[in-house]
Parts: sequence; C-alpha cells; structure tokens
Amino acid sequence: MSDLRQKGDRMKKPERDEDQGKKFRKEIIREPEKKFPHLYGPVPSRRLGYSLGVDLLPFKTCSLNCVYCQLGHTPKTVIRRGRFYPERQILQEIEEFLKSGARVDVITFSGSGEPTLNRSLGRLIRKIKKITDIPVAVLTNSTLMSRPEVRKELAAADIVVPSLDAATRGVFKRINRPHPALRVEKIIDGLIRFRRQFKGQLWLEILLVRGINDSPAHLKKLKEAVEKINPDRIHLNTVVRPPAEKRARPLTPEEMARAKEFFGEKAEVVASFRKKEQETAPQDIARAILAMVRRRPVNLEDLEHSLGLTREELSLHLRKLIEQKLIKTVRHLGRDYFEPA
Repeated sequence: MSDLRQKGDRMKKPERDEDQGKKFRKEIIREPEKKFPHLYGPVPSRRLGYSLGVDLLPFKTCSLNCVYCQLGHTPKTVIRRGRFYPERQILQEIEEFLKSGARVDVITFSGSGEPTLNRSLGRLIRKIKKITDIPVAVLTNSTLMSRPEVRKELAAADIVVPSLDAATRGVFKRINRPHPALRVEKIIDGLIRFRRQFKGQLWLEILLVRGINDSPAHLKKLKEAVEKINPDRIHLNTVVRPPAEKRARPLTPEEMARAKEFFGEKAEVVASFRKKEQETAPQDIARAILAMVRRRPVNLEDLEHSLGLTREELSLHLRKLIEQKLIKTVRHLGRDYFEPA
C-alpha cells in the first residue's frame, strides 16, 4: 500500500506558481472569517486603546447612509431590529479569543452596521460582563435611542459612544441621509432620556463636514442640543478616511481647534492614536493585515500601531498582498490607504 501511495505522489503534477497563488488567496481570505467571523482586532482606537471589535450585523445593515461613511454606501436603510446571528456563537468566539492572551483594553460593539439593530445586544452585553472584567463599549449612531427597550439594553454597557452630527431636519438629511421614518428631534430627546438613566461614561461624537454641518448657525443649535444631553465628553471628529461621497471634505486643524473652543471644556478633537508597545507580533502577518483592511480603510500608521511591526516589515507584506491582488491603495487627502482589491 505504501508503494502505491509513493507512486501516486510521484505521478501528481507539481503545482504551478499561479495555482499556489490561487490556493493561498483562497485560504488567506477564508481562514480568519471561519475562526472568529464576528470579531476583529484588537485594533488601535483613538479613544478606547486596544479594542476588540464585535460585529453583530451583515455588512452595511444600518439606519443611515452618511456621506462620510468609511464603509461606503448603505444599499437600503433599515430601522427594524432582528436577531442576525446566534448569541452562543458570538459569546464562544469572545471567550476563545480572550484565552489567547492578546491585549484587549475594551470589548466594543461596532463593526459594519448599527449594533442596536440587533435585538441580542443587551443580553450579549450582560453575558460578556459575567465572563470578564474588561469594559464593554457600544458605538451607536443614536437613531434608535428614542426606543425605551434600546436605552435599557445600552444601559448595561460601561461606555456608550453615540453620534450626533445634526440638530435640524435639513442638515440631518444632508449629512446622514436617514431612513425616512427617523426624526432628529426624537433622536435628541432619546439621548437626553438615556443620559438620565445611564450610570456609565457617555462620550458624544460629532463629525464635522465642510459646508454641510459646520456653519455658525448650525453649530449653535448643535451646542444647545449637546448641553441638554450633558455627555461626559464631546469628541469632535472630521473626515479622515476615504468617505462614501467625495464631496464630504474635512475641516482644517485650525477650524477643529475653534470648534473645540466653541463647544467648551468637555470637548476635545479626537487625536491620532498614540503608539503603545505591543508585546508580540501576529504569527500570520498577512492574515492580520487582511482582517483589518476588510473592516475599514487603513494606512501604514494604523497597521504599525495595531500589529507592533516596523514600517519596513509592513511594507514587504503590503507589497506582496498588492501583487497578489488581495489589496489595493487609495489616495485620500495626501495619504495612502489600503482597501480590499
């Protein structure tokens, strides 16, 4: 029998370089999704440190179609909640990942859609807090805050980072392009109600886009709404990654500094993530790069901070991935970003 196996092995045709490349591409794309399909990172967050992302939704399941979204257009906005994936599977992935010993400063519900659209969110937050002391954060676009059940679910988190880019109906439609049933007045009221019941940290994010929501008149109305919400922090952001619409342009550092002064002492311009020492580099660098690139456009600095590698090391791997047509470069505001090819 062993002789027959050896003979069969000798008769096999050697794989061509092209075939090996196809096999590599197939394995490298599918393997990470098979092991932890609902997790990504830990990635460097400007606010949260090393954040283990939890994605509860199919790609671009969202109630908004923001002009600045780094994930591109929302094909169809939705506001109906559902249970998209088994809770047990997501919890098992988190438990298994935490056993790896990788550095995780916070477990963050975010990803490629609006996490409050998943009806399992509240139960998942509570169950995670039973298995680990790592803080739980939720990044939300605030659109379902008008619903009491959503506010109750979010109240179980340690940190909630809601966004509010508009204070009037006209600006809301221009910048966020919401589901037709959404009203910005109800969203603001929901945020005010949530602040009254939430015991954790509430960090309100405002993303400013040139010529859309940055006029003095609108900023005044936005500030009035923010004062009623009374968040612990106000995070001011602008368009720093390739947006869904090219017309979505950023404010200058000087303009952002003036906005910070306008919103007061709680406000801060969200700064670039400062490099923190990473104990170990990923065993499979190519897979780690692809896992990040699939989630959002990233630049060399993002990869350097997250993977703990030098730019020289990263450049070698990036060049190979580009040659294999797994990723491509996109130029935005004078910087190169990497996206799936």
